[in-house]
Amino acid sequence: MSTKNDVGKRSARERMQEERAREEVAARKKRKLAVILTALVVIAAAVVIGIVVQNGRTSSYNAGTDAPGGTVGNTRLLVPVGGTAAPSTVTIYEDPRCPACEQFETGMRATINQLLAQGKIQIQYHIASFIDRHDGGKGSKNAANALACAQNVGRFHDYHDVLYANQPQETVDAWADRSILISLAKQVPGLDSPGFEACVNNNSYGSWVTAVQSDFDKSGYNSTPTVLLNGTPAYPTYNSQDISPANFTAWVDNANKGKPLASMPSASAEALASPTAHNNPPASASGGHS
Repeated sequence: MSTKNDVGKRSARERMQEERAREEVAARKKRKLAVILTALVVIAAAVVIGIVVQNGRTSSYNAGTDAPGGTVGNTRLLVPVGGTAAPSTVTIYEDPRCPACEQFETGMRATINQLLAQGKIQIQYHIASFIDRHDGGKGSKNAANALACAQNVGRFHDYHDVLYANQPQETVDAWADRSILISLAKQVPGLDSPGFEACVNNNSYGSWVTAVQSDFDKSGYNSTPTVLLNGTPAYPTYNSQDISPANFTAWVDNANKGKPLASMPSASAEALASPTAHNNPPASASGGHS
């Protein structure tokens, strides 16, 4: 009888141990699931916060009141230069602090200005400011705002050329000092004024600058300069050809075959075509910034 009882007790203990083991396994699974669910909740919350923050950065922008005069596009984020009836459109994404943009401008400025003067192209500039985010500082945003101030009084293009001709090294955030941007404006006839200085110092188009950068972030392009000819990437190559002044001119002329050219006011055309106004010689552009 005692043997039977011992066997029964052992069987009961074994069943209890097995039951406890099953319970422990189930408990561990529940704990793991709880940890995973908690992590997912945290990630989801972070995503929601990120979306809210990003929306908050751009929601304050009102195209009707915050954009500089003469800007174009659905939300007025583009700065146009050249005749609206030009048969080809060149879209240029640039950051004022971008050294590769300066190389592009130095190499292509005379050619682009000549094509503008001939009424062959209109340029739509997209002034990005992401280098401040990558390298730290305020120079890109300050310069983008100053360009918006210049655009608002019809002096964008000349001031744009002056900034690239006097661009500091990328690692030196010289344009964090707004007085330098104001001083450079003295090189553009009719730009420097108390109103322009106040616009620069007060960061009057800061919300526009943020909206332009947000639009660039969503564009699918991730480096500057990005140059498009009638919507097709043209920098550094277009249809497998490297960009150069001669190639770019040929691309535009080919795109414009059979199309009427835009008429430019004679004073504007002469200013664009003048070698003294834009004294950088044409050369091949190279490089890139991301």
